[in-house]
Amino acid sequence: MNVDEKIVLVVDDEASIRRNIGDLLSPLGYSIMLAEDGASAIKNFSEKCPGLVILDINMPDMNGLDVLEEIKRINKDVQVIVFTAFGTSERAMRAMKLGAFDYIEKPFELDEFLLIVERAFQYGSLLIELKQLRTLVDSSGTIVTGNNIIGKSPKMQEIYKLIGRLAATDATVLIQGESGTGKELVADAIQRHSGFHDKPYVKINCGALSESLLESEIFGHEKGAFTGAFAQRKGLFEIADGGTVYLDEINSMPPSLQVKLLRVLQKQPFFRVGGDKSVDVNVRILASSNKDIKAEVEAGNFREDLFYRLNVVCINVPPLRERSSDMILLVQHFVQKYRNDKKMVVSPQIISKLKKYNWPGNVRELENVIHSAIVTATSEMLNIDQLPAPTSDDLNKIDYMGMIDKGMSLKEVITSVEKKIINDALANFDYNQSKAAKYLKINRRFLYSRLKEWY
Repeated sequence: MNVDEKIVLVVDDEASIRRNIGDLLSPLGYSIMLAEDGASAIKNFSEKCPGLVILDINMPDMNGLDVLEEIKRINKDVQVIVFTAFGTSERAMRAMKLGAFDYIEKPFELDEFLLIVERAFQYGSLLIELKQLRTLVDSSGTIVTGNNIIGKSPKMQEIYKLIGRLAATDATVLIQGESGTGKELVADAIQRHSGFHDKPYVKINCGALSESLLESEIFGHEKGAFTGAFAQRKGLFEIADGGTVYLDEINSMPPSLQVKLLRVLQKQPFFRVGGDKSVDVNVRILASSNKDIKAEVEAGNFREDLFYRLNVVCINVPPLRERSSDMILLVQHFVQKYRNDKKMVVSPQIISKLKKYNWPGNVRELENVIHSAIVTATSEMLNIDQLPAPTSDDLNKIDYMGMIDKGMSLKEVITSVEKKIINDALANFDYNQSKAAKYLKINRRFLYSRLKEWY
């Protein structure tokens, strides 16, 4: 059953709270359903399947957490905001683990409450669209997904939630992650769900052009500015005026251009190459980097003032080795993408093997591996022996000395190994911390402290 994004179910044993919340949300165009206890809430939800549930944890007849769990069992796509009298309590944390979108303490500020409601609906809309795009099947049986993000691991869910929260803003966003993790897909999703979705959207790879060509491409040039400049040409910023510019590999941008970009971010005019007339534009900047920009600043390779201008919101896209629970979804996606008219079945052994590989090239490498396996397959079953080298070999060994040679300290190497072991254990148990801790024979609190330290 699909959720109805226009319906809000308010569950609270206090009639005044139910009525007040209904009065707040009705003028915003939502249909309001009210329930005074858990049993009524579950019955109403089963009948109408609202897109948002506002739920009090503390109810006399039925624990609000049990209601949350049952609602999520009926439809996991629904967004739930819980009320609690103690924001740091075990109940509030338990609610988040059970899939609540957010919690808010009583008594609450009106503006804060309305903002959380708005974010919940934006996030829900994003997830529904992603789900529809992933499951839309054409008459030939091929999944039509376009250039969309694939994954349901906890880290990817957090990225979806952040994209939803960014939808109503024009904030500058810095997207960081290793090569091949899908940073451009994240940028595309931000633009697609923003208020700029119907405005110009231009992209440029800052590491693919020489300094002079990059400057001309971004800022434009005047006629006669250099050999071959036979006419005035607008740069990408002018072309995208009123829309969005995506700067890929911004860590590769030369220092001289970083200064000009900083002026744009400060809403100041710039000049075309060879020009003396200032140009004003209003664009939203999305930027990505395959290196840690803060580390690049400390190394003297990137301007600190530009970093702070870009780092209004930062999204860190996880490497594939840290989201191995998404492996089967990604493999199925790439099989559908490249199988053409073939009927392809993936053996369980392949998924198990792929999860153990370290994937230095991340999702892009996985796509190439699956594409190669399908092209060379001699049967409808994809087996381990059809995987191209080096994936088919056991390359999941950690090169300790190589890490030392790259400048890592012993402590950093040990931390890296510990992080990998814990991430692998979490992935094997669907990110259930209790089961992972038991498997690793460590205290759950120790595991939690490590995750809090790293992430």
